[in-house]
Amino acid sequence: MTQSQDTKPYDLEVRTFEFARDVRRFIKRLVKTMCNQENGRQLICSSGSVGANYIEANEALGKKDFLMRVKICRKEAKESNYWLRRIDVSPNGLLEREQDALTQEAAELTNIFGAIVRKSQ
Repeated sequence: MTQSQDTKPYDLEVRTFEFARDVRRFIKRLVKTMCNQENGRQLICSSGSVGANYIEANEALGKKDFLMRVKICRKEAKESNYWLRRIDVSPNGLLEREQDALTQEAAELTNIFGAIVRKSQ
């Protein structure tokens, strides 16, 4: 991850972009097994979808559209967390720490989007 816990951006468009970017950098350094390649493909799709759907939410046509897009963001962040946990990084300590940081970020994004949904209903 490029930013520490204390300096995460408050702008969710920036934060979700950085999450997707960091996931791609992580994937590039993995051992190229069949499982990692397939799980990596799924992870790339879901991590990028978080930010793309947040941009769509910000351009929503109404409250109902906004809520649907934010719920998709939450779903994609949860899915990213799942695929991150499926990736095999052993026995590389550096990749394990990156995986943990990305998994934590996916969980935080899930919680943020969940809070937005609760406050918007």
